[in-house]
Amino acid sequence: MKSFLTILFLLCLQQTLWAQDSTIIHLQHSPKKATKRSAILPGLGQAYNKQYWKIPLVYGVLAVPVATYVYNNDLYTKTKFAYEARIQEANGDNSNVIKIDPTLKNLTAGSLQSYRNIFRKNRDYSIMWFILAWGINVADASVSGHLKEFDVSNNLTVKLAPMRSDALQQAGLSLQLKWKYTK
Repeated sequence: MKSFLTILFLLCLQQTLWAQDSTIIHLQHSPKKATKRSAILPGLGQAYNKQYWKIPLVYGVLAVPVATYVYNNDLYTKTKFAYEARIQEANGDNSNVIKIDPTLKNLTAGSLQSYRNIFRKNRDYSIMWFILAWGINVADASVSGHLKEFDVSNNLTVKLAPMRSDALQQAGLSLQLKWKYTK
């Protein structure tokens, strides 16, 4: 466990490396690293992209399906047990009826079966939502990693200017894009 945490810590801090002649080598930002890290541990890709404010959001979004899973799984196991106890009661065995949860005691076997199926379905949906949220976390880290070095300075311009083509003897409009400021 200690070695795993050490490796995880070193992966987080892998921004610069010290060479033997004590010069700093700056590594380029890699969207692939952000994607892999976020796939391994949610929020780690966002930390690599230096978007620390997104980490609580990631865990908040992932906590919702986890909480619904716990809730639905608890009620699923209670209704499953109560349904099986009611079936045993119908066959003459009353030993498990006392163990039924007090909130479920007044329900019939048909109602318990219906509730059991609903809670199982909702539990399974919460697993699907968790996987989807994890995937969105990975996609966010990947997209942010790709846009990390995108130039968003004030020197970006888009101009619509009139143009004349002597070769085609036509007039028109040209779209001029200026990506970087050059002197």
